[in-house]
Amino acid sequence: MRSLNLTRFDAAARAELLDVDTYEVDLDLTDGSGGPGSGTFRSRTVVRFTCSRPGAETFIDLRSARIRSVTLNGRDLETGDYDDEVGLTLPDLQETNELVVDADLAYTSTGEGLHRMVDPVDGEVYLYSQFQTADAKRVFACFDQPDLKARYTLTVTAPASWVVVANTPAGESPGESGAVVHRFEQTEILSTYLVALIAGPYHVVEDSYVDEHGTIPLRLLCRASLAGYLDSDRLFTETKEGFGFYHREFGMPYAFGKYDQIFVPEFNAGAMENAGAVTFLEDYVFRSRVTAYRYERRNETVLHEMAHMWFGDLVTMRWWDDLWLNESFATFASVLAQVDATQYTDAWTTFANVEKAWAYRQDQLPSTHPVAADMTDLETVEANFDGITYAKGASVLKQLVAYVGREPFLAGLRAYFAEHAFGNAEFDDLLRALEASSGRDLSDWADQWLRTTGINPISVEVDTADDAQATISELTVVQGPAAPGAGELRTHRLGVGLYSRDDSGALVRTAFAELDVDAERTTVPDMSGLPVPDLILPNDADLTYCSVRLDERSLTTVLGSIEDVTDSLARTLCWSALWEMTREARLPARRFVEVVTRAAPREAHIGVVQRVLAQAQSALSRYADPDWAAATGWPEFSDAMLAAARASEAGSDHQLAFLAALCSCPLGADQTRVLATLLDAGPDEAGLPGLTLDTDLRWTVLTALVAAGAENSDRIDEELAADDTAGGARRAATARAARPTVGAKEEAEALLTATGDDAPSNALVRATLLGIDLPGQEHLLTGLCERYLDDVTALWKARSGDLAKTVAAGLFPAWSVDADTVARFDAVIADTSRPAALRRILAEQNADLTRALEARAVDAAAAG
Repeated sequence: MRSLNLTRFDAAARAELLDVDTYEVDLDLTDGSGGPGSGTFRSRTVVRFTCSRPGAETFIDLRSARIRSVTLNGRDLETGDYDDEVGLTLPDLQETNELVVDADLAYTSTGEGLHRMVDPVDGEVYLYSQFQTADAKRVFACFDQPDLKARYTLTVTAPASWVVVANTPAGESPGESGAVVHRFEQTEILSTYLVALIAGPYHVVEDSYVDEHGTIPLRLLCRASLAGYLDSDRLFTETKEGFGFYHREFGMPYAFGKYDQIFVPEFNAGAMENAGAVTFLEDYVFRSRVTAYRYERRNETVLHEMAHMWFGDLVTMRWWDDLWLNESFATFASVLAQVDATQYTDAWTTFANVEKAWAYRQDQLPSTHPVAADMTDLETVEANFDGITYAKGASVLKQLVAYVGREPFLAGLRAYFAEHAFGNAEFDDLLRALEASSGRDLSDWADQWLRTTGINPISVEVDTADDAQATISELTVVQGPAAPGAGELRTHRLGVGLYSRDDSGALVRTAFAELDVDAERTTVPDMSGLPVPDLILPNDADLTYCSVRLDERSLTTVLGSIEDVTDSLARTLCWSALWEMTREARLPARRFVEVVTRAAPREAHIGVVQRVLAQAQSALSRYADPDWAAATGWPEFSDAMLAAARASEAGSDHQLAFLAALCSCPLGADQTRVLATLLDAGPDEAGLPGLTLDTDLRWTVLTALVAAGAENSDRIDEELAADDTAGGARRAATARAARPTVGAKEEAEALLTATGDDAPSNALVRATLLGIDLPGQEHLLTGLCERYLDDVTALWKARSGDLAKTVAAGLFPAWSVDADTVARFDAVIADTSRPAALRRILAEQNADLTRALEARAVDAAAAG
């Protein structure tokens, strides 16, 4: 038996030894009488593979199994119950081998393996698989690593009323006791983590995409109780836009036949790129009104997973060292597709606003790592699904495109896909293709950007001419050393924009230069003699990955009139600069909150509005002097949110965004009365005409009232009775955790750390966490802080990795911003006897506490 934590060394040794041909997987999902099974399912797998050294020994992966039998080349092997251990030893291999493994395996409620959920609306059972990083072993015996690709043939016995989906189409025939047997066509060559199985009475909508390459059958699926909310027309339109873009730009048609997109319950991530059967978080089926920003983000996810059909599924990384390339490429490609092929033409604004902020935070943590990380084992891989792997990597790719040119970049991609289709590749393979297409030597670029850590600060210095017109004599870009890390200077392709007021008072770009910066100081060409502008924006157009430092004149302009910058991307870069200054304790948090309060109602881009409102609330909760925040900051901000909601156009996205922000604030008496009136009497009576008080907004308002002590458990129960759905159960869990009592927090703590038969699903865990650490409730959480380590340590031993990590991060006492808390956790982090993944989470959270302490000191000093 082997550890769950497969190492790169063991994977490479196994890959050198084996070549896997086919899997035949037979799953019985029934209870023997034609109904859905519970607890376990039967899995019989036939694996055919060759061995380069006859007589050698290897192992095959299987997890949480009660093994019925194992037969290798006609002889029975000794077996037993393996529980959480994996690795059936396969001795004395022949040149060609056939292995048959018959076992009972467990359903999960944690979003891994084969997840099972019962819909409270109709009592129906829904299943879906989630195998990334290495959880295919929870469903069938396999060599569970990305470079041992094979073809798969699935046969699934299921209740007659179920829809069963896998990577390929299926034929059906009658089974025993009224069940139906689904025999799926053999797949193309795939890695184990890309195999998919979705089963249950899913609602199905069909369409097709047709172009010169042929017809791709399309389907959308969701739980039956969500069918009325599935906006299939919009989703199909956006799916077709994606295929049109990728077919045109990638030079190779989609390779996996049909294309199903399934919205599944209790999913841990946003989506998963299973070939031909993409699974999505079902929260993307909007059962209530959402802003255009949410539609844009869903579209980005749709296009991200579609990009994986080429980059990840068609050509797969050899080992998880290149995880960054899979995820970074899909993130970059999805935004490129949005801008070129959809209505979301300003998606790079959202990228700068969302992905870049994620990357900047991650890159400043003690756990930061090179984009091309050293993935020594699976535990390292699972810890690195982070802002470096996705967002910094995508930012680096965006700069690479600016550096080599879009067409040479895409030409290199086409050559890469053609050469490595259905195989495995490494980053060096892509780099060679890009060097050939662009004519550039990219080895130095790769060393600078992929094998280092940290962020370079970029600023400008202005020398003015000795004249009465205040003109520029010389404009210099100044690059600082990357931090944290070794302090490298890098080659940046960046833009510098000059912005001045026009006759209307708007700040418009009057000059722009794009240049390569590779030294500490670089002169910007063609700026001499131009008037000194009101704002100089380094990294205008957001070409590179850097920390923008505004000069004093530009900072004064942005603080006083950021809303006057007319270009949405430039304005977003200014917002980003202010936020990073706040996080880095270079700008008092109250100044950032003041700017958001004034300028957000005039911000046109709804995604930026929602982002900066959330950042302002984080500034008040973590970075502002707590006495000022309680006495002045929160009351003024909540007043402003209500005023902005009332002043916004009736029924607009802005109205909804400002009201949602209000519901995340500690409420005063006036706001409490308004929200109570809204909930009980409606929008008009609350002074919010045009607002749609639908199911999710009712929960949002009710949770705010509960947190304020204005509503109680009885009202939560009433609302749940009216919304007795899986979504309602999650919202009720958040509301219960939000009750402003010590007892309510302890009840939530007990639920989160339960490990027995009553342990909650992954979805209820996440929902409960949302209600614990609310502004103004810090005094209720002292006991949780004291018990945190014991709680998390016990949970870490008892429940799955993903769920334990979620609770460890979500329950961390981030509200306890003091030096004693930091010192306490520093000591725990230094204890190497604790699991490395847990210590990483604690180190990240403690670094945020340290940052908050520094920011609070700066903010308190600003009061004087």
